This record gives sequence, C-alpha cells and structure tokens, in this order.
Amino acid sequence: MLPFFAVLVSRTDEDRRGFETHPKLVDAVAHGMSVERYRALLLELYHVVWHFNPVCAAAAARLGSPAHDPDAALRYFLYEHMHEESGHENWVLNDLEAVGVSRAEARAHPPGAHTLALAGYNHWSAATRQPLSALGMLYALEVISSVYGGPFASAIRESLLLEGEQGVSFINSHASLDSQHMAELRQVLNQVKDEATQEAIVESVQVNFHHLTRILESL
Repeated sequence: MLPFFAVLVSRTDEDRRGFETHPKLVDAVAHGMSVERYRALLLELYHVVWHFNPVCAAAAARLGSPAHDPDAALRYFLYEHMHEESGHENWVLNDLEAVGVSRAEARAHPPGAHTLALAGYNHWSAATRQPLSALGMLYALEVISSVYGGPFASAIRESLLLEGEQGVSFINSHASLDSQHMAELRQVLNQVKDEATQEAIVESVQVNFHHLTRILESL
C-alpha cells in the first residue's frame, strides 16, 4: 500500500492543477499584478490567515488526551503549527501598509464570498465533522506557498518596484517556511490510517483548492 501522503497527492492532483494553471495565476507569476489587484489579494489573504489558527484550535480541541489516544501526537502537531503561525496576519497588514492600505482599513474590509465560503467550510468541518480535515487545509495552503510563493513575490516586487521585503514579507517568508512545513506534514499525514479520516482530508484539500482558485479568479 502507498503511504497516505502519496495517495493524497495523487487524488488531489487535478485540483492542484486547476489552481496552478489558472490564467490569472500564470499571469501573476509571470508579470506580477497591478497595485489595485495586489491590494485586493492581500485583503482576502488577511482573512484567510486570520482564520487559520481558530480552525486548527477547533480541530485540536476535538482530538484525544495524551494518556490513551493515538491522536494526541496529531494534536501536538497542530499546537506547534499554531504557535509558528501566530501573529502572521500582522505580516499581511504590514504588506498592506506598504502598498497604501492602512491597518484600520484592512481590518474593516469585509471578506469576499469565496473567502467566507473557505473559512466557513474549514471551521464547520474541523468543529463538527472530522477534526483532522484541518490537515487538508494545511496541505493546500502549504503547497501553494512553498511552490508559488517565491516566484510570485519576485514578480510582485518587480512589477510594483518594491524594495527588499517591503510589501511581500508574508508571501516571500512563507515560500521558505512552508517547504520545511511540508516535510513535517508528510510525516504526520502518513500516520493517518483510518479510511474515513483519510477521505475527510482528501475532501478538505479539494474544497480548499477550489475556493482558493475562486478567490484568485475574482480579483
């Protein structure tokens, strides 16, 4: 039998390709974005990042105690990931300030329908269905940031004439951070043996790629 990580990659490959071959992503990685579109992206990204840790917390709260439950190791994995991601929404706010959007304006900006759908699905699934569906959210976000974060940050920096990390600190930093996270996530996913849990994670990856593609498409 193949390790679950390999199965997950295979079964969600079409969903990943739907994201990576979307004309708007291809154009953004090749040519960057206008400042208006980049602001719009960061405003949606702020809400995606803001909801990341609450989703993980909802999932961790439903996993077992360390005394008797094998899910305890997965709970601790989520704890560690939450600690590492804590406060990263402030990096997005810093980038927004660098391109002309104040922190107050960013916080007051309502998320779009696709961002609401993404956050709503992830909260609902982690809190009421299968808590380890949160691993599907992690997988989708880390694939995107580790594979496309670096080239996209470079294209944005060039198209908007930004210097250093100014305006791209969140995207650029996660390009390197999430390469390491993906290696850790591979090990964790291979520990998941229950078939129903595996199916929930596959579904989560597919739904997250779908909504993330729609967010990009709407810009």
